[in-house]
Amino acid sequence: MSFFLKDLYLFQTQSESFLALMARVFVYGTLKRGQPNHKVLLDPTNGCAAFRGRGRTLEPYPLVIAGEHNIPRLLNLPGQGRLVLGEIYAVDERMLSFLDEFEGCPDMYQRTPLQVTVLEWEGARGAPEETPAADGTLRCFVYSTVTYAPEWVRLPHLDDYDFQGEHGLRYNPRENRCQARGPGLPCSAGGWGTEPRR
Repeated sequence: MSFFLKDLYLFQTQSESFLALMARVFVYGTLKRGQPNHKVLLDPTNGCAAFRGRGRTLEPYPLVIAGEHNIPRLLNLPGQGRLVLGEIYAVDERMLSFLDEFEGCPDMYQRTPLQVTVLEWEGARGAPEETPAADGTLRCFVYSTVTYAPEWVRLPHLDDYDFQGEHGLRYNPRENRCQARGPGLPCSAGGWGTEPRR
């Protein structure tokens, strides 16, 4: 049985009275609240995403800002880097499919399972699948990358991304990248140009 099927759980949505299948996703970059791309999680045409809490990766990972558009990227190198802070969302299958396209998955990012230590929990506390384990951890999907320029490993590692952070690296939003290609020219990888965004 696939990870997605094993980690789906029944979740009572706040806006609907029926049960829907949901999966947990850990976001660490521009999808977090207060960041430039959070709006896609709020758009019901993309599917349903419900904030469940804040967490931190159980293992260290290199979170770097890289590429010509200063995109936060989680390099899939468990055991290296820092413990990374982020947010946990319950998403329906439609939102998960949207996020796959949005992240250029599987070519640019890969959706992989990850253990997260829960720091704050706002999720339901009904069924065991909805609640963090006794050790305070949850298994979530994360969009990380196994394909990157070798020098990215040597970039400064972050533990908490903010597009206005002290790093001084200005994030180039999707809209600007598409406009830079010229009128009428399509953007690739879900509209993100030649590289994914996170």
